[in-house]
Amino acid sequence: MSDKTNTPKDTHYAKLRRAYRDEKSGGAPAFRPRQPVPPGENAADGLVRLYGLHTVRAALDNPRRKIRKMLVTRNAAERLEIADLAALPFKTELVEPRDIDKITGSDAVHQGVLIEAEPLKPKRLDALGDARLVLVLDQVTDPHNVGAILRSAVAFGAGALITTARHSPQESGVLAKSASGALEHIDQIEVKNLADALGQLHEAGFRTIGLDSDAPAELEKSFAGEKIALVLGAEGKGLRQKTRETVTTLARLDMPGAIHSLNVSNAAAISLYVARTFLKRG
Repeated sequence: MSDKTNTPKDTHYAKLRRAYRDEKSGGAPAFRPRQPVPPGENAADGLVRLYGLHTVRAALDNPRRKIRKMLVTRNAAERLEIADLAALPFKTELVEPRDIDKITGSDAVHQGVLIEAEPLKPKRLDALGDARLVLVLDQVTDPHNVGAILRSAVAFGAGALITTARHSPQESGVLAKSASGALEHIDQIEVKNLADALGQLHEAGFRTIGLDSDAPAELEKSFAGEKIALVLGAEGKGLRQKTRETVTTLARLDMPGAIHSLNVSNAAAISLYVARTFLKRG
């Protein structure tokens, strides 16, 4: 074992030697950033592609989810605790991450697993059952926001998410990834006419509260009864006029700071927490 140590002089000459070699060979190798991979073709008609560890794990555990195919890396299979891929009741392929990149695009955080499955069928409004807290979205179209709202809805025990058949995002990989598995844990109800649906909620005993940053009443002071439906509008334009006229009341989140409005998914999370706190007292 050598006890020789490098001196500043040794380091200096080492740098000179490397520079000389680089000059003779045409220069140091240039840094080549990884080229982005665009998404591939869409899934076959009637199927959606879902990806990510939490999303896929929740889908695997959902008996209502009909999975047709899975692409998974060895590492992801271990993290999903799938010991025998051949034992799964659908086609499964062991692949490399780049194989999934070619399908989702390299910007998607797929974590080494992707499934092709049938979308979950939306339920009817009369399937609410004994739910005491529901969320209603008035034309919220951003799948990232809807996914985040689904996650909060499940976390705070909401019984359903009600959306309109038009001007709402369809089930997709982006929405499911943002929901982080919540897509499989809450009833999604699709209605054609939101005003009519709000009327049905009133008949079922719900107090419908529309979130509006300019409303005169604070949300905490707007609760009453044993059933609450929180109604949130699209980013920017908020609730439509017909919706504002139909809800039981309009309310705002009291924000003493310089900014008086929140991203719709953040507003949903806070509103759900406040509503759940009220219902627990009853």
